[in-house]
Amino acid sequence: MEFKLLLLFVIGILTGFINILAGGGSLISLPLLIFLGLPGSVANGTNRVAILIQNLAAIASYRQLNIFPWRPSLLAVPPALLGAYIGASAAVNIPDHLFKPILAAIMVGITFLIWLDPAHRWNLHLSMPPAVKTGLFFLAFFLIGLYGGFIQAGIGFLLITVLLISGFDMITTNAIKILVVFIFTILTLSIFIWHRQVNFAYGLALGLGSGLGGFIGTRVAVKKGHEWVKGFVIVMVIIFALKLVWDTWNL
Repeated sequence: MEFKLLLLFVIGILTGFINILAGGGSLISLPLLIFLGLPGSVANGTNRVAILIQNLAAIASYRQLNIFPWRPSLLAVPPALLGAYIGASAAVNIPDHLFKPILAAIMVGITFLIWLDPAHRWNLHLSMPPAVKTGLFFLAFFLIGLYGGFIQAGIGFLLITVLLISGFDMITTNAIKILVVFIFTILTLSIFIWHRQVNFAYGLALGLGSGLGGFIGTRVAVKKGHEWVKGFVIVMVIIFALKLVWDTWNL
């Protein structure tokens, strides 16, 4: 048990750093939790303990640095919360034997989205009327909340894509991403706890590592600036796209 908790802590540092700067860390932590013996639904709930802690640490770090775009963050929260409630309520009722095939299908979808790279292909924020842009912004965050409530893996890439299309730079994008995920994770984790689908020992070990990784990630993001973070995201997109193809092929 001690070795498992230490392993989760170490992996948590890596996944927390990756999640704060880019996204996709849950594509490492979820399979690890399943490998350590948790059923798919319990791994899905347990992973959210780490997500909550890492985003709390990142928020504290951004506030110390006086960098936080509160207004767009709070505009994104209501539709994300609604979607997250629906998604998490569905996830807790998924039988374990169906979880892996659903995860595989989601992996294929994320792989396609990463390959499409809409944030670089489309420049919608330059030409859209404000009312249309706001409506699409709300719809996008509802769908992101729906996905995040159901399964956390890869949500960072979705958030970054939507926020870049909306015209935010990488530093602001990361800050908004962190706050939105933190708030709706409070809701989704509560639903998983209510249905007794959380292993707190594993979640706290992973979460303590993730919190440290998230704290480091915010400092690196601010210190290195937009272009460095953008390059890091591109590298992580390539790595996780390859991993998703491999995992889906071998599931």
